[in-house]
Amino acid sequence: MPAPIELLDLIERFDRNRDEYRKGHFNETQLRIDYLNPVFEYLGWDITNKSGYAEQYRDVIHEAQVKVGDQTKAPDYCFKIGPERKFFLEAKKPSVNIKDDIAPAFQLRRYAWSAKLPLSILSDFEEFAIYDCRIQPDRLDRASTARIMYFTFDQLADKWDEFSGIFSKQAVMQGSFDRYAESTKTKRGTAEVDDAFLLEIEGWREMLAKDIAKRNPTLSQSELNDSVQRTIDRIIFLRICEDRGIEEYGRLKALKTGSNVYPRLVQMFHQADARYNSGLFHFRKEKGQLEDPDTLTTDLQMSDKVLQELCRRLYYPDSPYEFSVFSGSILGQVYEQFLGKVICLDSKHRATIEEKPEVRKAGGVYYTPEYIAQYIVKNTIGRLIKHRSTEAQKHRSTEAQKHRSELQKIVRRTKLQNSKFLTWPAVRVPSCWLHIPSYLTGTCNGTSIMNPRNGQPGRTRLSTIPIVGIS
Repeated sequence: MPAPIELLDLIERFDRNRDEYRKGHFNETQLRIDYLNPVFEYLGWDITNKSGYAEQYRDVIHEAQVKVGDQTKAPDYCFKIGPERKFFLEAKKPSVNIKDDIAPAFQLRRYAWSAKLPLSILSDFEEFAIYDCRIQPDRLDRASTARIMYFTFDQLADKWDEFSGIFSKQAVMQGSFDRYAESTKTKRGTAEVDDAFLLEIEGWREMLAKDIAKRNPTLSQSELNDSVQRTIDRIIFLRICEDRGIEEYGRLKALKTGSNVYPRLVQMFHQADARYNSGLFHFRKEKGQLEDPDTLTTDLQMSDKVLQELCRRLYYPDSPYEFSVFSGSILGQVYEQFLGKVICLDSKHRATIEEKPEVRKAGGVYYTPEYIAQYIVKNTIGRLIKHRSTEAQKHRSTEAQKHRSELQKIVRRTKLQNSKFLTWPAVRVPSCWLHIPSYLTGTCNGTSIMNPRNGQPGRTRLSTIPIVGIS
């Protein structure tokens, strides 16, 4: 693909104003609008969603930026094909030294590694750096670590054919991006995010199991397993909420100092119980909640030192994870492996971690590939949606629209809010659980379900649909 004339004009304009841009007055937002947006439009991406696609299917997501101190907590651009992320682009103002500054490189690699993306781009238009993001980032890495391509704006026209052959929308859809990513893959230093995070939470499990078993001698083996699992689940949930701007950032980090760490953590759990309608935080009797409240874990004894070490490993610079871009499929794969082991107690009430007998017999845990989980959901939930939507459409006659009360009866009979979804262990529960909500929002967003107030297509309250897992 030859460089377009408009690109040559863009390069000439940047060169003419480069000294002024470098003074720092030209900010990141201006750079994105004036330079980076046009470059990727020339590559065929619908940067501003002129096509009017639904949010989950637009080409490019401009991430809402959540500021935490002087850190930006979301990548500037996420390029997608359909709902699937392909690569990130992180923008910096021209006064930043892309080639040698370690902080921007670490930031980009942390985002993309956490999202399990093979390649991503760092640019201030003056410089373009492409990174292999399968290599686990370290805050002490040089800016050149894992960098597989680097060029400056005055080389962009000459590099255009190669660059567009990898990162244009057409190249991505034709598989060139994936082939290039595979050809540049190296085993040296690679540790995929799901493998690394599995090792991380397995370490947490061992620390917590030994500490809780030691300090709570009356706990049974089943109670110990349940207590450790619930504690890890709750901490991970709250930490992800922090990075996604749902919870105040740094609340768990504050536990690194002071004493009475677990009582303070339990207080956070109770606050979450009041905020989230979830069985994960369930400490009091509630109408419609079949499960008994958790009266066990709130009274446990835990070491301040163990919990503070766990919280320390959740935050930069000790954590390489950027939880705002953690996908459900990554967590699903991690938990399928994680749940293949169990905590055992010996005669002296000391905790050890062992593989479950059924896992040992099977030769290990084999996670369900994402495309299989998607297929299962599409051919079960998808058929239900199609059937009920067809049934609803049959009743959308002119006569029915004249009689709102009758229409409301029809909608109540056909809408998905009356549905319950059961996932069966044979299909690897976590993977399918995580695909059901995204499939429903993608399918039902404004098209499949009628609004009972006016008889028109509209949103349904998907958050009220129960998803029940059997493990």
